[in-house]
Amino acid sequence: MNFSQKMLRDDALQGKVIVVTGGGSGLGRAMTQYFLELGAQVAITSRDLSKLTHTASELESLTGGTCLPLQCDVRHNEEVENMLQQVLKAFGKVDVLLNNAAGNFISPTERLSANAFDTIIDIVLKGTKNCTLAFGKHWIDSKQSSATVLNIVTTYAWTGSAYVVPSATAKAGVLAMTRSLAVEWAKYGIRTNAIAPGPFPTKGAWDRLLPGDLAQKFNLAKKVPLKRVGDHQELANLAAYLVSDFSAYINGEVIVIDGGEWLKGAGQFNMLEAIPEELWDQLESMIKAKKNK
Repeated sequence: MNFSQKMLRDDALQGKVIVVTGGGSGLGRAMTQYFLELGAQVAITSRDLSKLTHTASELESLTGGTCLPLQCDVRHNEEVENMLQQVLKAFGKVDVLLNNAAGNFISPTERLSANAFDTIIDIVLKGTKNCTLAFGKHWIDSKQSSATVLNIVTTYAWTGSAYVVPSATAKAGVLAMTRSLAVEWAKYGIRTNAIAPGPFPTKGAWDRLLPGDLAQKFNLAKKVPLKRVGDHQELANLAAYLVSDFSAYINGEVIVIDGGEWLKGAGQFNMLEAIPEELWDQLESMIKAKKNK
């Protein structure tokens, strides 16, 4: 079976304007590319404008679509509001918000500073809140007939997971927000759903989580009943469906796409219990060295 095949018809997102936070690389880029291929106009945001500009140029060349790069740190509400205004100025409207921006690292919780914990909470939970409130208020005030919020969470948002406690805490908050607003804002025509991906390796994120030879030592594919990790197009297919009109009756759902991983053993990083104290010291040094490059 070819897992990289595209699922929807070519015009499935024609006329839609979509904002993807954290859209410059990894899964955000993969979803953005497919949205463009399906006819959407897409704005991608992150803190790194040079990376965004490069990605937008590449994706426009690949798809023939329109991709707008906008610098925005989702932790700061004023930057989110400014980003929204730039999208409206460029496209005249916005139909979909995909809250994809995230941050994570593995560490014993007692080793974390308050600032390190706050950084993840601020990006994942506060950032999602900032974007969702800004876009939601705009849609409600402008009486737009329909709109969609799609959040990217994790399976450990409901199970918890050792060694990624800030991420688990923040994603649990996003999960609660998703389900709560699905009920509260449905009367305004706003659907709110989420995707909980399992292992979908991306170079940047996985280098930070499992640097060096740890990726091989802790091969997450071995935890998946299907004995493989996900293909980026599989996630893009699901995301495109959930932001399309074909899913108009889906609201308040969190769809897991993980090959059965969480059912086999909840908490992606619980296996790190096997790491001895000395290896944590080495791991910290490797992560800091990579950050300082």
